[in-house]
Amino acid sequence: MSPKNALQLLLLFVSITISSTLFAKVIMVFGDSLSASYGMKVEDGWVNLLGIRLEENGIAHKIANASISGNTSGNGLGRIKIDLELHEPDILILELGGNDGLRGHSPKLFKSNMEKIIQQALAKNIEVLLLAIKLPPSYGRRYGKAFDAVYVELTEQYPITLLPFFMDKVAGDTELMQGDGIHPNEKGQPLLLDNVWVYLEKMLQNKKT
Repeated sequence: MSPKNALQLLLLFVSITISSTLFAKVIMVFGDSLSASYGMKVEDGWVNLLGIRLEENGIAHKIANASISGNTSGNGLGRIKIDLELHEPDILILELGGNDGLRGHSPKLFKSNMEKIIQQALAKNIEVLLLAIKLPPSYGRRYGKAFDAVYVELTEQYPITLLPFFMDKVAGDTELMQGDGIHPNEKGQPLLLDNVWVYLEKMLQNKKT
């Protein structure tokens, strides 16, 4: 190969690399311990597994995991503006609510906080994938029903995508849960990713057009 041809190939490679970086989708996961790899190594968490799956599918991407264990929707509202400005995501995966429910926070307040988070994302033309959490029956049927309704109402009021139950096929299965009965273990993480992927893949395909 002549030096001239070698230089042309190098320039082509650099051009493709720069183009792929410029058009990479930025996905920000904004959640609590369920997305922060609580009780396990970060690399075993579903967010890290998402990065691997995107790579395997040849999807140029950047993932920002802005999840903090213990966060409520109120905590999230307090930091969403800074995180959106810092990471500039194309897609926001919003996974909050579990701690609101476990602490018995008012569904009305929970909804108000989530609305404000969603509004800030939509104002920046960021697509939102909302991951719904369901409370254990021990928290009371009436409260659980009001809590569940918040996710549905948000989806009806705003142009966002809803995953009806983030922990589907994981919650309640002792083989897939940590000893506290609240957090999925390493075995449950691929199933969490599968639940998210069904909806996220469609959003990424729409982004191509």
